Amino acid sequence: MFGSTKAFSSFAVDDTAAAKRFYGETLGLKVSEVPGMEKYGVLSLHIADDRDILVYPKPDHTPATYTILNFPVDDIDRAVDELAERGVRFLRYEGFEQDAKGVARGGDGPLIAWFGDPAGNVLSVLQEQ
Repeated sequence: MFGSTKAFSSFAVDDTAAAKRFYGETLGLKVSEVPGMEKYGVLSLHIADDRDILVYPKPDHTPATYTILNFPVDDIDRAVDELAERGVRFLRYEGFEQDAKGVARGGDGPLIAWFGDPAGNVLSVLQEQ
């Protein structure tokens, strides 16, 4: 039924102007206002291969308590250092062995570091081992 549709993801923020600055300037993504939705402040994050993510305002927004976006990288240390230089603060979670940079390096999964957007949503950079 949905095998040929172009599905997309979306998430809410409490301040689309702050989101536009963060995703565009801090993370370096291409961000645009959605045509016809400008008066509502709806944004589109343009990810590789035409995978757009919709960002919409929600006045009573509650930040997601889980990771809403993962950014795979080739070198997690370089990515974490560059993000830290841009003012990004990394999150720490109980149960994960995280180094001084905030990178979880234990276990069988990828190397991963979590951080938040201005609305408090959780994002990550990760590197396959």
